[in-house]
Amino acid sequence: MSKINLENIVQFQQIGEASHQPLGDVVTNNKDSSYRRAAEDKEKTLLLAIDIQNDFMDKGALGVPGATKDVERLLQFMAKHFEDITHIMASLDTHKPQQIFHPSWWKDKNGEEPKPLTMITYEDIQSGKWIPKYEAEKSKNYVKKLEKTSKKQLCIWPYHCLKGSTGAAMEGQFAKLAYFHSVARDYELKTVVKGEDPLSEMYGIIQPEYSEKDLVRWDLIEEMKKYDKILIAGEAKSHCVLESIHQIIEHLKDEPKRLENLYVLTDCMSSIPGFEKETDREFTILSETYGIKLITSTDYK
Repeated sequence: MSKINLENIVQFQQIGEASHQPLGDVVTNNKDSSYRRAAEDKEKTLLLAIDIQNDFMDKGALGVPGATKDVERLLQFMAKHFEDITHIMASLDTHKPQQIFHPSWWKDKNGEEPKPLTMITYEDIQSGKWIPKYEAEKSKNYVKKLEKTSKKQLCIWPYHCLKGSTGAAMEGQFAKLAYFHSVARDYELKTVVKGEDPLSEMYGIIQPEYSEKDLVRWDLIEEMKKYDKILIAGEAKSHCVLESIHQIIEHLKDEPKRLENLYVLTDCMSSIPGFEKETDREFTILSETYGIKLITSTDYK
């Protein structure tokens, strides 16, 4: 197995910070590499990296405490298993200010917007506590249906991952290694943009929490079926990672062998504060029920 010199590609002290090194410089370092082509792998393994973006790093707009160390461990894992990972798929949370989970969508009777982490219920809308500025009937219907069909209520989040912004970009050090991997192993890095529909929340990579439209990413489900193993890391464990795993299970549960080859790298993800206990409990239930593997990055063989 070819070894890579990780220190020549990434700078751990710059995780979550702006990187000014052109990605092309990293890619061209691969010119004389002798890595096996991904197409030659007998066992196909996908690394699913969920929302490893600047705004979810510790100092980001919606920072997840522990994310910087999570990425450091993930980079070390990627280097150690460079030729074990066939392909990398990276999801990118992508929004605009005018979306139902951002403050600018709502106002109270005094015209004030809700503060981040405010929970808005259907009863709040009925009573006039919170008034949608846009799409009033659709907004009310969304919250009503969300409460009936989902475990989560509508949460107002800080503005984050705004399309085209630095915060929405892939974290710089992860991006360098991910793109280097794709060129060294001769495949196209797979990216999945999610969360652009203004009238829905999309924590998971496959479908929104609730939507009147058919926004299910059937192509991703079929793509995942091509792999013998799927490794999952990213942010935040309590929301986008957990919901992505729920959705993968929902669509692959008729093929239990696939779920038994789903590996969650528990030390390469962290929860949003306040959600830790219920998240860990949910992961335990999923593991016991469906056989998914909860392991640390150093325990993976």
